[in-house]
Amino acid sequence: MSDYQHLTRHSPSTGSGSPDIWGIYEADTGSVQYVMACPETKKAALIDVVLNFDPRSARTSTESAEKVLELVKEQKLELVRILDTHPHADHMLAAAWLKEQTGLPNAIGARTKKIAQLWRDYYNLPDLDPAPHFDAFFEDGDSFDIGNLTVTVELSTGHTLGSISYFSGDAGFVHDTLMFPDSGSSRADFPGGSAAELWDSIQSILSRPDDTRLFVGHDYGKGDRKEPAWEATVAEHKAQNIHVNAKTDKATFIKTREERDATLALPDRILHALQVNLRGGVLPPKEDDGHSYFKIPANRF
Repeated sequence: MSDYQHLTRHSPSTGSGSPDIWGIYEADTGSVQYVMACPETKKAALIDVVLNFDPRSARTSTESAEKVLELVKEQKLELVRILDTHPHADHMLAAAWLKEQTGLPNAIGARTKKIAQLWRDYYNLPDLDPAPHFDAFFEDGDSFDIGNLTVTVELSTGHTLGSISYFSGDAGFVHDTLMFPDSGSSRADFPGGSAAELWDSIQSILSRPDDTRLFVGHDYGKGDRKEPAWEATVAEHKAQNIHVNAKTDKATFIKTREERDATLALPDRILHALQVNLRGGVLPPKEDDGHSYFKIPANRF
């Protein structure tokens, strides 16, 4: 879906306590970046913004993050937070760059520290530590305000052991749990992942009111549908999701998910991205020549 780079859609507030939401598509990784804003105060947060990366040249750029900041300016919003749902495997976090540009705090789930423990061994990097790079680590049940909006945090494991979702009013940012209904769910085979836990997380998400707007982290296209899509209601998922609708049982979901995952290759950015994302989007420390170098484990996957 490369023709849709930076495609932007607005999902307007539905009333008091409901956020204004913009989704900005990043075509290279099929990622959706979000701006969530209080319609009354215009205060806003960014969610899962992408630092562009070309795995062939190992070059980063801030094109997508700049587009997100342009939208914030165009809509006359006041940013107050930089948020991520998990240390992504298929794209790099723009959190560090955004923090440099705005001076605002960034945050992620508390179990990101446990994810780092897993990946220290793969990279042989005993000092790989998220703690210095994030201003807040959210626990399940934490809450905070964006203007007049109250945002609650829910632990949503399965895709990773530390993924979190953000809910505010009638909106939920559910990252790499669900995909758009015609694409089902996200993979659960990375270190620390679990199809059984993913099922439980999705059931919690789908227990919310039917009119809850759910915003997913990725869309890679499906069948005859030509444009990216990332918003669907709880009711739409329960009626139409090909992996986890109202008729699906847990055993069938786990079997479908694990069989599907067994056919999937590693994302082409994962080994570069995790060592950056577990540092909040900061590249590896510069060496004595002033350049950063990625460390890639051989024969581990």
